[in-house]
Amino acid sequence: MRTDWTVLELLRWTTGYLEGRGVTSPRSEAEMLLCHTLGLDRLGLYLHHDRPLCPEELARFKPLLLKRAKGFPLQYILGKTEFFGVTLRIHPPVFIPRPETEVLVEAVLERLKDEGSPLIADVGTGSGNVAIALAKNLEEARIFATEISPAALSLARENAQANGVSSRIYFLSGDLLFPLRDLEIPGGLDAVVSNPPYIPTGDLLDLPQEVKYEDRRALDGGEDGTRFHRRLAAESREFLRPGGLLAMEVGDGQAERVAEILEGYGWEKVETLEDLSGTERVVLARA
Repeated sequence: MRTDWTVLELLRWTTGYLEGRGVTSPRSEAEMLLCHTLGLDRLGLYLHHDRPLCPEELARFKPLLLKRAKGFPLQYILGKTEFFGVTLRIHPPVFIPRPETEVLVEAVLERLKDEGSPLIADVGTGSGNVAIALAKNLEEARIFATEISPAALSLARENAQANGVSSRIYFLSGDLLFPLRDLEIPGGLDAVVSNPPYIPTGDLLDLPQEVKYEDRRALDGGEDGTRFHRRLAAESREFLRPGGLLAMEVGDGQAERVAEILEGYGWEKVETLEDLSGTERVVLARA
């Protein structure tokens, strides 16, 4: 790599370099890597487009670029990600929030908007993205967030603190709904919400390289990808008030099967919602 780059020259070269290595949004990612390295926002990047980079800046930038070119997730490199208008810290191997999960949050917000002080369980909270987004938008909500991974649970606590909602989210260590069994919740929960693992075990080896850096436990949904949906369908009703909401994200092509599972367990008003790509992404039901 040359040593006499201006910001714009390096931006253009990096875009081509990432594009040649199969990165889906090379220009955007090149901008984010340079912004991170130089401590600038996107506007600042272009206001200083003709500024030469010093050797120290190039020395910081090069290893980040090489990591991304090898498939290391951009969010892990930056140490942060955005979800539903919230900035979250993220580090390996904690599952990286996806934009399609915002459909799950929107669905729950719409259905709980008239509840005075809803009680919600976010099952498998990961980085805390769903719980934090719900808490930010439902100011009287109280949320129980469960997580089996100690690394994820610690990060979720940090993210809740950084976003000013830690006093209304109760983080609990354990598998799915098991940590709630020792709690007395008068009247039951208003909603159980989850983005559970839903990739079929047999598909894990074929995932893109960058996904393989994430915790396998957050990806592996069993033989057909619905192992955890089945468990939530079987176990959630005892924690919900009559008419309470169960909302789950599902993988591509799984919505119909998950809806059938719910109906088999006697859930009512089962419905599915599409994400922006037209994929059925969320399944909802009432206790």
